[in-house]
Amino acid sequence: MQNLLFDYLSKYIAISEEEKKAITDLDMFRNYEKGTILLETGQSSEKGYFVIKGCLRTYYIIEGEEKTTNFYTELESLAPVCSITKKPSEYSVSCVEDSIIMVSDPSMEEVIFEKFPRFETLCRVLSEELLVNHQTTFDNFKISSPEQRYLNLMKNRPDLLQRVPQYQLASYLGIKPQSLSRLRSRLAEKGK
Repeated sequence: MQNLLFDYLSKYIAISEEEKKAITDLDMFRNYEKGTILLETGQSSEKGYFVIKGCLRTYYIIEGEEKTTNFYTELESLAPVCSITKKPSEYSVSCVEDSIIMVSDPSMEEVIFEKFPRFETLCRVLSEELLVNHQTTFDNFKISSPEQRYLNLMKNRPDLLQRVPQYQLASYLGIKPQSLSRLRSRLAEKGK
């Protein structure tokens, strides 16, 4: 599984065997079962997550109802807001599938950055990319109708349609599960 990470990082920088060993020695790879809650609303955590295999979901609980805000799949990272603000989390993070996650914290990052300073630059570049992707996704969501959101999901993240329960997809799209069923039927009639 480490090879997936190293292949991903090598798109940005060449990684030496010494660097690979240093990352591997930090023992950051964890297996989690479907349904595992990695972070609960109200908890504090400094952990960051990088999905090697599987799917994570972030969600709020509002008036007893789950409101899904995002999904993170292979080669995507998640730094919960509380890991930066040091305040209790306002949302939860759970595993939608059995997952292999690279879990890091500031002390691990410090070790790597001290030994290999260029990884700090790499993390900055990756953070900038992540920020741009989140802003684009947020903007598209705000200016789209539910049908457009679903079509965008089909186009940009079709794997989620098979991997994620319908009620979570509906929540992510900002609609009720029944509305998602009607929307899918309407699109099927149109041949989309």
